[in-house]
Amino acid sequence: MSRIGRMPIPIPDGVEVKIDGTAVTVKGPKGTLNRELHPRPKLEIVDGQIIVTRPSESRQDKSLHGLTRSLVANMVEGVTKGYEKELEIIGLGYRVEADGKGLILNVGYSHSVKIAPIEGIDFEVQSDRQRNAIKVKGIDKEVVGFVAAEIRRVKPPEPYKGKGIRYVGEYVRRKVGKAGV
Repeated sequence: MSRIGRMPIPIPDGVEVKIDGTAVTVKGPKGTLNRELHPRPKLEIVDGQIIVTRPSESRQDKSLHGLTRSLVANMVEGVTKGYEKELEIIGLGYRVEADGKGLILNVGYSHSVKIAPIEGIDFEVQSDRQRNAIKVKGIDKEVVGFVAAEIRRVKPPEPYKGKGIRYVGEYVRRKVGKAGV
């Protein structure tokens, strides 16, 4: 039995979960999330908890069991607490500024890179002399991670000086430069 899949998902106060066949809707204080799930695992609400069961012990059912439970648990956590990823910009002259709901990145190119505003995602910019940081906030874990990865992809950290956009706490393995004569 899947260790993750068999754990029940507690439904906090103020959260409303609606299961309609394969569609799951979770409504909470931060917003509403909808998701279409695979039809094999069955979801049911028992005593204020969501229980995920699988029809057989086949390899596919075992893998879908834990996946389904994780997706629904992430939806419940997203509408209650929300998700956040923090990126930092390192490099001389590199900076970020808010442009309405979007971002403008100056990261060593001849032009500014504009990040368009995305529905359901909020950007928080901390820009001062010591640190340039971006917080990506939202209720959908998948979208928050995707947007943070797209911002990082604009200028990934390079191994010689460590300049670029990286996640806070990310370790960049450094290389030695030219040996010289």
